[in-house]
Amino acid sequence: MNKTVALGVSSSIGLYKACEVVRGFQKAGLGVRVVMTPNAAKLISPLLFSSLAGTRTIVDLFAEPETRRIEHISLAKEIALLCVAPATANVIGKFAGGVADDFLTTLFLATRAPVLVAAAMNEAMFLHPRTRANIARLKALGVEFVEPEKGYLACGDEGWGRLADPEAIVREGLRIVGRSESLKGKTVLVTAGPTREPLDPVRFLSNPSTGKMGYELAREAVARGAATVLVSGPTGLVPPAGALTVRVRTAAEMEKACLEAFPKADVVVMAAAVSDFRFKETRGRKAAKAEIGPSLAVERTPDILARLGRAKKPGQLVVGFAAETHAVLAHAREKLAAKNADIVVANAVGEGLGFGTDDTAVRIVARTGPLQETGTLSKREASRVIFDRIEAELEKKRR
Repeated sequence: MNKTVALGVSSSIGLYKACEVVRGFQKAGLGVRVVMTPNAAKLISPLLFSSLAGTRTIVDLFAEPETRRIEHISLAKEIALLCVAPATANVIGKFAGGVADDFLTTLFLATRAPVLVAAAMNEAMFLHPRTRANIARLKALGVEFVEPEKGYLACGDEGWGRLADPEAIVREGLRIVGRSESLKGKTVLVTAGPTREPLDPVRFLSNPSTGKMGYELAREAVARGAATVLVSGPTGLVPPAGALTVRVRTAAEMEKACLEAFPKADVVVMAAAVSDFRFKETRGRKAAKAEIGPSLAVERTPDILARLGRAKKPGQLVVGFAAETHAVLAHAREKLAAKNADIVVANAVGEGLGFGTDDTAVRIVARTGPLQETGTLSKREASRVIFDRIEAELEKKRR
């Protein structure tokens, strides 16, 4: 397990509490590298954090490195977590906008480790629409937050914006670090995107799926330490780093890829929107309109989820998805039984949610346990909720 946390410290007056955050991570057995913004270093000497952490506090992006390594890149690869406490409105805005003009903001862009932010600022700044939008943007990208508390602020006001209790920050950080290995040793198979069933080289049957949900699920599986296989239909998305991506086009190709990966998979997450029908006859060249009659014969494509559900072994967990326009829960429960799945994740499509959007609202139906409804979340956040439920169901199978 990676045992190092990078603690980012920016120039909120609450930065003195970061000393307790350092101690909290150390007591849990984690090493801490402190990264201060230049303005934070004007409020408290970096030597204080160097003494507490036992490692050199980093402030200057262009300082002479201790080795020939590019420090912000090497540190980005080493850490298990980037925790920023306190985080000012300025730093949050830079993170959201992709600005990288000091060591901390450059580290944020360079790391693949999870990021935890504890905001601290005046209430008016915290509640400003631009700050709220920046926080929402970061949450959609997967950044997690410890919300500030309400209390006496440095400016003399009372209100929201006070840095959260250091114990709460450390507790959340440890939870995230633990989650990063929660699926270590497991293999997860995820399907994503649409399939396309061709009539000829330029026409096909398909649907509006962009693959965003499946790609976020694969990203979350990688983040939890799983060996991840992503079987993807045609999309314009960049595959998550660390996943083995198998690109397919048709339902038959997706079925073949899934059957190859299935025997070694501990968890199967069928998030792809597989076309239910294909043309009975296909053509090797584009057909002229005059060559096509008033109707075209179609047939059903393979039911991949049902086949895997029938073939699953004890201990394997199969998750299906159901995108519905009506009777969402009823159809999800029917699918759970008919496909022999362990979990079905259902969502209503349309009205700004579902296909092609960044947000979703899912209902998780399982053979055991309660119905779970998320409300509207980014697909990045929803992937976390879904995998939390997957892990809970895996634990039940182990008992």
